[in-house]
Amino acid sequence: MTPPYGVGIGWRSEIAGAVAQLPGLRAVEVVAESIQEAVPPLLRALMDQRVAVIAHGVRLSLGSADPVDPARVTRFAATAALVEAPLVSEHIAFVRAGGVEAGHLLPLPRTAAAVDAVVRNVRRVQAELSVPLALEPIAALFDWPDDAMTEADFLTEILERTGCQLLLDVANVYANARNRGTDPVALLDALPLERIAYVHVAGGEEIGGLYHDTHAAAVPEPVLALLGELCDRHRPPLVLLERDGHYPPAAHMRSELDAIARVSGYPVIT
Repeated sequence: MTPPYGVGIGWRSEIAGAVAQLPGLRAVEVVAESIQEAVPPLLRALMDQRVAVIAHGVRLSLGSADPVDPARVTRFAATAALVEAPLVSEHIAFVRAGGVEAGHLLPLPRTAAAVDAVVRNVRRVQAELSVPLALEPIAALFDWPDDAMTEADFLTEILERTGCQLLLDVANVYANARNRGTDPVALLDALPLERIAYVHVAGGEEIGGLYHDTHAAAVPEPVLALLGELCDRHRPPLVLLERDGHYPPAAHMRSELDAIARVSGYPVIT
């Protein structure tokens, strides 16, 4: 299947019925680790309608100093094949160290050594994949004190050395800029936007003075505005809404997708 163009949504079992009824949907994204031995029937129905399915990993720990777990890589590649994914994605982050599972996506220090670790692990994953891999920078609540590179330089070097595409989450860009007191548009201008495979958008909330990328709220206007800034510079092939928890009524989901489509310059889905 060729890569999709248009608007998509994260597929979750809790909203699978509502997603199945969305007309004009171009793609869904599944958490790779949530798919077991068979494709769920409602997801298979979307595949039969030629809706693309992207496998999105959360547990490979590409930023770990230790090598990626071969069993996880094999499972990730098998899931990609099972859902006939035109591309797959994972995070520039680590979730385990020294055999301990953190249970969260944790940021990397922006150093040459961290770049080398990511590149080594990405190449191990690429060796088992038959489709392109896109890498997603995460929303981080802290930066390491020994950062030696800007975020843009760090990401660009990883993408250039691996040949990977970029999964840019504009909600993450917004969250990080808000929490750091920096300009999110300046980061857009420094990134290799031509490498974007697709884009995430999501909502969050402020907790304890920090903005958390919870995926459990409506997409706020500043994130939509940042998506517009991105599209003014480089319109991404696919813009995908993420929602995890506090799922809204189907009509609200449709209106969010339509708002994303209008900002992105794609046809509304309803």
